[in-house]
Amino acid sequence: MDLQPGTLVRLEGRQGATYQVVSIDDYADSCWVRRWPLPHQGSPAFSVPLHELTETVEARAAAAAAA
Repeated sequence: MDLQPGTLVRLEGRQGATYQVVSIDDYADSCWVRRWPLPHQGSPAFSVPLHELTETVEARAAAAAAA
């Protein structure tokens, strides 16, 4: 998975919810994400382990179009 800020992902165990990658911490093998779409009042970011992420269909399509 080509993970970079802005990539839309899903988390294991949270069906149907989409999250946006805010930043990646390579040293801790984790990244900061927030709910997507972003509500008007914002959404707090939180850290999750990289192994809990899966790419959304939209993210895969965007990556394929850019290649």
